[in-house]
Amino acid sequence: MQMWWMSKRFMIGLRPMQADPNLYDYWPYAGRPKIEWPGGKKLAFWIAPNIEFYEFMPPTNPQRQPWPNAIPNVQQYSQRDFGNRVGHLRLMELLDKYNLRGSVSLNVALCDHHPEIIEDCIKRDWEFFSHGIYNTRYSYGLTPEQEQQVLNDSIRTVEKAAGQRIRGYLAPALTHTEDTLDLIAENDFWYSCDLFQDDQPQPLKTKTGKLVSMPYSLEVNDVITYSVMGFDPQRYTDMLKRHFDQLLLEGERSGTVMCIPLHAYLVAQPHRIRPFEEALKHICAHSDDVWFATGKEIAKHFIDNYWDQSLADIKARGVMTGGTGFNPAHGSA
Repeated sequence: MQMWWMSKRFMIGLRPMQADPNLYDYWPYAGRPKIEWPGGKKLAFWIAPNIEFYEFMPPTNPQRQPWPNAIPNVQQYSQRDFGNRVGHLRLMELLDKYNLRGSVSLNVALCDHHPEIIEDCIKRDWEFFSHGIYNTRYSYGLTPEQEQQVLNDSIRTVEKAAGQRIRGYLAPALTHTEDTLDLIAENDFWYSCDLFQDDQPQPLKTKTGKLVSMPYSLEVNDVITYSVMGFDPQRYTDMLKRHFDQLLLEGERSGTVMCIPLHAYLVAQPHRIRPFEEALKHICAHSDDVWFATGKEIAKHFIDNYWDQSLADIKARGVMTGGTGFNPAHGSA
């Protein structure tokens, strides 16, 4: 696997300030063309286990520190390592129980560090999508050429390890450049998980390709609920149930998407895994109305069936502004 290095460009060459990044058009929820998921299902449900590798002593980036405390941070490193040693197997066995496949948000260096985890995913027919190389290597400051190297590395590494062509992208540690979305679209990625503006897929405004903004969720992400908000396991379970119930109700009018992003070092702790199972049991009890899918399957269905309809509706409503991400049409900035 190739190594890549940080750029010295960090704050050089950025475009002028804008009121809106122009990554997608404002598209009101009500009255959109109706989405129907395969089999007439009302809600597309997918689970995104983040399988990550955090370096103990990563290279520095002046825009963000890799660890919340001083380096070396033995405690934080070992907590993340719990997920790769114990948590993932515990989570995999729980998902097996409910016949649920994961769409893995993968730090691709894990293919070298822990190939046995990759093998466990392959046996279960899980999807892989890119979450960068390491979760401690940020996109901030990369030139387009360097970011392209990261994408090349991600594509080749997963193809070699798993025989899959990755189609989804979640930027490492949610860090981006102004070129990220255009680059992944140019490289025939189908969906991005980096935007949180909607409960349905939406076309993104890239220079080439057809790139979908896939509902991913910070609100029900276990990092936010456990590490940021400090919720207890039962409150998280209740939150997941209520989130699902509302989206299923709205899915009667037009198909919605629910994703549960997970991190095994959090949700698969012994005291949290059983309350989480309660949420899965509740969701799986509605199998008549739910399409249990992967991120790639949802993106392909939307692109094949609703991409053109969506753009036509945006245009018909008079809310299509033109331009592409960070490049508004002339006079619309």
